[in-house]
Amino acid sequence: MVGVMFEGIALPPLARGTLLPVPERLARLDEALPQIRAVLDGEQDAIAVQSTLACLLWQTLAQTNWCGFYRRISERTLAVGPYQGAMGCLRIDLARGVCGACATTQQVQRVPDVSLFPGHIACDSRTRSELVVPIVQGGRVHAVLDLDSPELDAFSREEATRLVALVFDVFANVTF
Repeated sequence: MVGVMFEGIALPPLARGTLLPVPERLARLDEALPQIRAVLDGEQDAIAVQSTLACLLWQTLAQTNWCGFYRRISERTLAVGPYQGAMGCLRIDLARGVCGACATTQQVQRVPDVSLFPGHIACDSRTRSELVVPIVQGGRVHAVLDLDSPELDAFSREEATRLVALVFDVFANVTF
């Protein structure tokens, strides 16, 4: 059964670019997670899940200036998928950037300062920190969730842990 529909997350609105202290960001994310899971419950289409998740995380994580997905389209290439924010890179070679590192290693990449990440790709020159979570199914990375922020260290380890669990749950029965 596909989850219930409503107009976004029931959270107090925040101005785009607001970087709350970590405890407040975690409380906001914890309030949003059950709502996000309810909306996506039972959905099996990868694009529907990616589109909806990008939208709802964009509403939840006000510190982001880009929130979306890069889909694996070949052994060496990611292509932009559903997202919110300014235009993203259209293609990313798996040998480059934070998204490429995530897809290659199948490990979360939490980068507090992208200027210190070797080979960082500046799709948006305002981005200063990044969090990328792999979408793994059957031992293969099918996509990555990419979150960028114009603030340094805008994503905590605790946020990363919660997002890994969310991605695992909502993509568990998705058909790629």
